[in-house]
Amino acid sequence: MSIFVDENTRVVYQGLTGSAGRFYGLRNREYGTKVVAGTNPKRAGTDVEGIPVYATVKEAVEKTGATASCVFVPAPGVESAVMESAEAGITFIAVITEGVPAQDEARFYNRLREDFPQVRLLGPNCPGIISPGKCNIGITAGEIATPGGPVGIVSRSGTLTYQALYELTQQGIGVTTCVGIGGDPVPGTTFIDCLEGFEADPDTRAVMLIGEIGGAEEEKAAAFIGSKMSKPVVAYIAGVTAPPGKKMGHAGAIISGSQGTAQAKMEALRSAGVRVAVNPTEAGNFMTEVVRSLPAR
Repeated sequence: MSIFVDENTRVVYQGLTGSAGRFYGLRNREYGTKVVAGTNPKRAGTDVEGIPVYATVKEAVEKTGATASCVFVPAPGVESAVMESAEAGITFIAVITEGVPAQDEARFYNRLREDFPQVRLLGPNCPGIISPGKCNIGITAGEIATPGGPVGIVSRSGTLTYQALYELTQQGIGVTTCVGIGGDPVPGTTFIDCLEGFEADPDTRAVMLIGEIGGAEEEKAAAFIGSKMSKPVVAYIAGVTAPPGKKMGHAGAIISGSQGTAQAKMEALRSAGVRVAVNPTEAGNFMTEVVRSLPAR
C-alpha cells in the first residue's frame, strides 16, 4: 500500500502553464500519475500537451474529479491557491513553492485546521510525495525510486530525500511512500503525521527518517517512536557541524541557543530505540541490514 496518495489520485496542477509547473506536471504524467488538469484564469480553455487548463480549481474538480492539487504558483499567490483548492473540495494539497512568507503559512495552516480539517497540506517548500510505481506529485525524480516496499521515508530535506531513495535503490530495496515534508517553520504535514501513516500501513515494515537542525520536530518524532511505533526506524540528522545562530538551507533550519542541535536530536532518537547514522550512505546501509533481518511473509 501507500500513504496519502496512490494510483487512483487525480491531480490538478496550479501553475501548470508556468515553466516549472509544466516541466514537472508533464514528467509526473509520464511517470503514470493521473495529472488531469491545470489552472490559469488567463489561459482557460487551452491545454498543455493534452492536459486541459481551467480558470479555477472548482471547475477543474467538477470536470475531472481531481482530489489532489500540486501548487507551483509564485510565493505571493500560494495562500490564495491553497484556500482555493480547499474550498473546491481538494483533500490533498502539495505546495512545492519556496519562499512563502511565514505569516502566510501560519494563516492558511490555521484556516485549514479550523475550516477544512479533512484537507492534508504538504509543504510549503517541499519536494512533494512519491509512491513508487503508483503516483508522483512534485519534483522527485521517479527514476531513483524502486517500488514494492517495504520501507517508508519521511524527510525535511529535499536533496537528502533523493539520496535516501537512491541509496535504497542501489541496494535493491523498494519504498512504499516517500514524503518530503519540507523545512519551513510551519509545515503542513509533520514527522508524526507520516509516522502514524507508516505505522498503520501493513506494507511499510521499516521507516527511514531524515531530519536536520532547527526546531523540535525530530524530538517530538522520537517521543512518538518510543511510545507508539512497533516498526524499526533508521534516522539521519543533517547539520552536525552547523554553528549556533546560523541558518542552514531551510528557513526552519536554525539553531537557537541549545535548542535544535543535531546532537540533541540524535540523542533523543537513540533513546527511543532508533538506529542513527552519521551520514546518508550509512543510513542506507543500516536500513539494508534492517530489511534483511525482517521476518519473511
